[in-house]
Amino acid sequence: MNLTTSIDNKISGTIQCPGDKSISQRVLMIGALMNQEMMVDGFLHGEDPLSTMNALNQIGAGITVDENGLVQFCRRNYIFQHCDESLNLGNSGTGLRLMLGLTAGIGLNLSFCGDESLSSRPMSRVIKPLTEMGAKIESSNGKLPISISATSLHNQYTYELPVASAQVKSSILLAGLASGSGIQITEPIQTRDHTERMLNHFGANLEIRSEGSKNIIQLATSNHLKAKNYTVVGDISSAAFLIVAALISNSSGLKITNVGMNPSRTGVLEALKKMGANIVVSNQRLESGEPCADLEVKKSILKGVELSGEIIPNIIDEIPILSIAAAFAEGETLIRDAAELRVKESDRLQAVSDGFSILGIAHKNFDDGMSIMGTSEKLYIEEPINIESHDDHRIAMSFLIAGLKCSRPITVKNCKNIFTSFPNFMELTSSIGYKLEK
Repeated sequence: MNLTTSIDNKISGTIQCPGDKSISQRVLMIGALMNQEMMVDGFLHGEDPLSTMNALNQIGAGITVDENGLVQFCRRNYIFQHCDESLNLGNSGTGLRLMLGLTAGIGLNLSFCGDESLSSRPMSRVIKPLTEMGAKIESSNGKLPISISATSLHNQYTYELPVASAQVKSSILLAGLASGSGIQITEPIQTRDHTERMLNHFGANLEIRSEGSKNIIQLATSNHLKAKNYTVVGDISSAAFLIVAALISNSSGLKITNVGMNPSRTGVLEALKKMGANIVVSNQRLESGEPCADLEVKKSILKGVELSGEIIPNIIDEIPILSIAAAFAEGETLIRDAAELRVKESDRLQAVSDGFSILGIAHKNFDDGMSIMGTSEKLYIEEPINIESHDDHRIAMSFLIAGLKCSRPITVKNCKNIFTSFPNFMELTSSIGYKLEK
């Protein structure tokens, strides 16, 4: 499915931020493990969370969705079960990495598969610590297909993350929670902490402390979680596309409600404000243990900045759309320390570079980032514009937003991947004045 942008758009209105994909996936796993009655509101019904839900149901979770989109958990009279058929996680790297930890901790005989993109992504960073915990895992050189064999994990496990990774951390915590193992994880800097917040929300025996720049998480061997209804806050990674749209377009103002404001995720706002973005935060509150707020965004004159060091793990998923903001900012933006982008759904640094070359945006590509020479002016291009998504939802949406500053429509190829994380992207952009056509 290709999508083509329109021109002469004016962004305005009020919209609700779609549910957070990372939180939606985690609440499925922890909810299934608790085996108690619970209802989840605000769940993101995207392909990635639905792949995780289907995989959990394959091993007996019994998760259902009612006519209003509410996710329902019921108490089961049976335990999780082995499954001869592979659990297909589709495009979901989060789903696969966290499910490996959860099912290794439960002790099941299972195999996992996924689509072509997921099958190309490395899983060794998760497989290594889980194997050290006692899990029996076989893979194809650290990639799919992957199989696990039922075994008991060690009673205690200590691990220091060589590279900051919320997914690796969460996989180990879920393995410990499911197996009753005591866990101590040291991360070089704090990564997104949705798993820790959710475990605390449901009553886990969890302790978190800082030692210098390092963050230490300890999960006790004994945990008696108590289920209660849960509301998923909005995904700031999804909101980032709408925020940048309002900043670079002819916008009289855009309000985005229910945006998740977890401190480990708000680096994108910090980066945009450093660039001169006019973003006002209001109605700050807690929802199911997660901070959230409403954002008001207005057109802004952006300037180039340097993004490197400690902020990078906090903004790693938003760098493609931040690159679009940088392309339409005055002066040079330098992005470094972001080599992880080369092993995401695509090589995102190369994918952004390829799109910039087509649009005529001056830039240089490095091993760990890029420099972007921006302009606040609209791009005037004579030839038809066709950009590859590289089968990556964030690349697709980023260049669709770039269409707001082009004199001609942009056609982004193979946009079906958008539905993995932002199923109502087209409807929301249309509702604020920016129409996309198939």
